[in-house]
Amino acid sequence: MSVPIQIKCRSGRKLVTLPNSESAKTRPWDTVATSLQLALARGHRWLAMLESGKVKSLKQIATREGVGSSYVSRMVNLTTLAPDIIASILDDTLPNHITLFNLAVDLPVLWEEQRERIKHT
Repeated sequence: MSVPIQIKCRSGRKLVTLPNSESAKTRPWDTVATSLQLALARGHRWLAMLESGKVKSLKQIATREGVGSSYVSRMVNLTTLAPDIIASILDDTLPNHITLFNLAVDLPVLWEEQRERIKHT
């Protein structure tokens, strides 16, 4: 007996595609957060630190975390992504060619422009 399956790489993980083009369900303990998901979580955590007054500036966060202040700024900017883009990051359904760099550097303010960037990247 043979079952025709395809194995695709998606965000550093292997994804099994069944003959009817459906993906095999992953178990919660089999999934590892992608770099985009981790970056988005960092951005939200750091923004919460700023808003709560725990830190006074992005530079202070950078010093505490041992990273550059420009990196902190880019991760915090991810919190302004369109809700559907954030959902795609969390669901890991963004196209494979979209990277953290594509989303974090020179991020457009308008959500429609963000969506266009993803379409044309």
